Amino acid sequence: MLRSLAVGLAGVLLAGTAIAQISGDVVRIGILTDMSASSADSTGPGSVEVARMAAAEVNNTVAGKRIEIVSGDHQQKPDVGASIARRWFDAEGVDVIADLPHSGVALAVQELAKNANKVALISSAGTSLLSGKNCSPNGVHWTFDTYALSRGTAAAVLRQGAKSWAFLTADYAFGHALEKDAAEYVSQNGGRVLASVKHPFNASDFASFLLQLQGTKAEVIGLATAVGDLVNAVKQASEFGIQAGGQKLAALLMLDSDVHAIGLQATQGTYLTTPFYWDMNDETRAFSAKFREKFGRPPSFLQAGVYGQVRHYLKAVQAAGTDDGRTVVAKMKEIPVDDMFTKGARIRDDGRVFRDMYLAQVKSPAESKGPWDYFKIVATIPAADVTLPLEKSECPLVKK
Repeated sequence: MLRSLAVGLAGVLLAGTAIAQISGDVVRIGILTDMSASSADSTGPGSVEVARMAAAEVNNTVAGKRIEIVSGDHQQKPDVGASIARRWFDAEGVDVIADLPHSGVALAVQELAKNANKVALISSAGTSLLSGKNCSPNGVHWTFDTYALSRGTAAAVLRQGAKSWAFLTADYAFGHALEKDAAEYVSQNGGRVLASVKHPFNASDFASFLLQLQGTKAEVIGLATAVGDLVNAVKQASEFGIQAGGQKLAALLMLDSDVHAIGLQATQGTYLTTPFYWDMNDETRAFSAKFREKFGRPPSFLQAGVYGQVRHYLKAVQAAGTDDGRTVVAKMKEIPVDDMFTKGARIRDDGRVFRDMYLAQVKSPAESKGPWDYFKIVATIPAADVTLPLEKSECPLVKK
């Protein structure tokens, strides 16, 4: 009898230990996103929805505990984002924060996650600093970075023979990194950078910036900017006759929602680099159809990335049996990435997902079959061609 009691007590203690591995008896996922500013369409409520889709695939439970998803609006302001993240980590039991559009927000949250031993999953911020000198054992840079976008697009434009470049650059971490990575690639491959003009975030009038760039006579104006600023810049460039005058526009980050806002007439023929397009294969079409039922349009690649990162995080929690931040990220690096648009990828020591990208071209109005049929995939770009080699990384986690 005593032996039976001892065995039973040991079982209770072991069960208690297993239960304690999930803090608060819930895996709480925070989607920190842009609900109200320029990237709300391409992230925002759609990012929250795809996180819910990923959780629903495992019946909203992982490691025997329920999954809870909360959301917050950082308003594209690093101080607001950091304040929400700090409250979530310190007082509200959030285990992981995902999405994080705006590089300044992402850098701040990744540092907070490291200090709190939580997890930061970045889908919608692009600065290569996140897996470079600002890398973290608690962070994963999931969907894209400035290095990948700039190399893929710049290579396509250079192959067309356009060698002289000037840049219109968003004046914050993402824009600076995007210009830097593109300019280095252009210079290393026989091109010249003639000028760079910085614009403030959420600008409405690009006239003076565009006139300066037009005056350089550069063959290519590289747009190191995104979402609302990109849309306004391209529309105003068309009004100034920049393309009609023979200068090419190279959008270093362009989403199908940007094309939708600008129109095919002004964007047709534009090359871009993307990790995802809704019409790539049967799986992406099926996923996008579910999203489209609610939002009336397919998901952006940023939203697809949120789905993939949350799904992979939950796999790692299940495999590790814990939501401890560093342990889960280490497990994420062990498990191959496999979802509807990423097959057999892996997460490197620096936290960057080593994935293929795709060179796409915007269709002409005649080629498009209707709304959201905007891109044709021209080529697959191997991961090695669009990911910074580890031997060149400034990430202190990388063993040289």
